[in-house]
Amino acid sequence: MLASRPTVSFEFFPPKDAAGEEQLWTAISGLAEFAPDFVSVTYGAGGSTRDRTIAIACEIFERTGYRTIAHLTCVGSTKDELIEILHQYKRANIHDILALRGDPVGGPTAEWTATPSGLNHADELVDLATSIGGFNIGVAAFPDVHPASRGNFDQDIEVLLRKEELGATFAITQFVFDSARYAALIEALAKRGSKLVVHPGIMAVTSYRQITRMLELSGGSMPAKYLDQFESLKDDIEGTKELGIEIATQICHEVHSAGAQGFHFYTLNNSTATAQVVANLSTLLS
Repeated sequence: MLASRPTVSFEFFPPKDAAGEEQLWTAISGLAEFAPDFVSVTYGAGGSTRDRTIAIACEIFERTGYRTIAHLTCVGSTKDELIEILHQYKRANIHDILALRGDPVGGPTAEWTATPSGLNHADELVDLATSIGGFNIGVAAFPDVHPASRGNFDQDIEVLLRKEELGATFAITQFVFDSARYAALIEALAKRGSKLVVHPGIMAVTSYRQITRMLELSGGSMPAKYLDQFESLKDDIEGTKELGIEIATQICHEVHSAGAQGFHFYTLNNSTATAQVVANLSTLLS
């Protein structure tokens, strides 16, 4: 069944310095015309931006009023610290979190080492947030299969179902470049009776080198037909951007046809390409 009017949401990351903060707010301002249904704020690898994530998430909500989803990971925090962060969000009237295990400092494929007195898995974090209460809890989903699952798609489905059982109500996927894999994911969940709303992650590629690196780090993939096209334009900045917008627009139409209820855009704190994709979807969003 097709979604009626898809939601639109944007992901941002915490800036490292004053220039980055200016870029972030420029991006938020550049996307304001699309009245996002929600925005999300990420953690850095290894929990490296935890404090900035908390501060920026709270500031975005305070300044814009947007429903703000704050990423929260098991990395680098004890259970008591996670409890305090959750209460901190509640005090700031942020009631939406994305509960993640998080990546080790060495990246998604590095060996996982739990923080002493911390949590090991995202389902434990979902359970913790549920026990505190008052949160809408989201989790990550992987159309290309989580790196730790070593290609075991069925295991990923079981993990998602477990998180839903513990209180998760929605999921946001890693980048979707193959809409058939997204369709397979939501079909497998539906067959098991899942009610999770699974927002596909969409990225308008603007750099071949950047996206190949990001896919490598995340364990994601891109169909060869797209990779070849981007590689042929790797030294053409404008050509790459135009192709990225075209492909992202096409993928949005495809995942919508597959049943997606919304589009979650990875902005990389830059509004231009994402804004063009959303503008291209005006017939779906009207």
